[in-house]
Amino acid sequence: MRTPRLLDGRLKFRHLVLLDALARQNSVVGAAAELHISQPVATRGLHELEDILGVQLFERGPRGITPTVFGEAFTEHARAILAQASEAGRHIVELADATQGTVVAGTHLAGSNVLLPHAIAMLKRQRPHLTVVVSEASPEALRVETEAGRVDLIVGRLTAPSDDRWERHKLYDESIELVVRATHPLAGRTDVEAPVLAEYPWILPGRETSLRGELEEFFARHGIPLPANRVETTSFLTVRQLLLETDVIAALPSLITREDSRITRLAVPLELVGHSVGLTLSKARRLSPAAQALIRCLSDSAAAMTGADAPGGAGPAH
Repeated sequence: MRTPRLLDGRLKFRHLVLLDALARQNSVVGAAAELHISQPVATRGLHELEDILGVQLFERGPRGITPTVFGEAFTEHARAILAQASEAGRHIVELADATQGTVVAGTHLAGSNVLLPHAIAMLKRQRPHLTVVVSEASPEALRVETEAGRVDLIVGRLTAPSDDRWERHKLYDESIELVVRATHPLAGRTDVEAPVLAEYPWILPGRETSLRGELEEFFARHGIPLPANRVETTSFLTVRQLLLETDVIAALPSLITREDSRITRLAVPLELVGHSVGLTLSKARRLSPAAQALIRCLSDSAAAMTGADAPGGAGPAH
């Protein structure tokens, strides 16, 4: 096939924005609703893009649309272009006023409760007019947002080494503990056996998280069925409030119990469950001055929390 002529004026930014939404929503209706356009307009935009590229980007099915190999490949490029455009606009703003700017930090449960707030407080003392936006979502959703330029960096659990697309920097290691509210019937007991845990409601992380798989292995090792009475969420605010108001059991990073006397750990060890908390950065992105400033504060905050020297080389400018 001929190489598509993408610079002849037919390809517009709206096509790339639409492609990104289609890939995330897996639905023309969903993408149209997200972009506040009608379904026929979204369908026409997709047809225009497929005509420009000369390939089919999505397969239509009864449950929505699924990207073809061409759709997956071009979506990755589209998100990189959108990220560069977004970064260019913000760079101009920061050049116009070096004391301002915006950094968007994505986070999931690990690191969101202690590390990130401490780092933001440190950053605001240094640069009070810099805007920090915190986006909370699943790890996979945050990676998509980072690729598209809507998130600058991800703070959370590291589950893989750096690769050709992602740069990962460990800030500290953290254990996972089973926790309840301080007035929970099991609080303070030293004789809690694993089967007793199944008698209480649970909060579990989402199925897409590594911690969820590790907890399922914990249940299996002890012959405990997956709790039927459960809530599934990675929102720390939701987890914390449910812990304080109900008899739920949750598996949370150990730093949480240090910060809130109303939450206490159970004397039930979680063998083989623990993780490293750190930064995930896109290798295709150039870090803005605002993002670099937050990364420095994250590194310093992690060192202060763990009593270690600040990790060197976290978040290089690239």
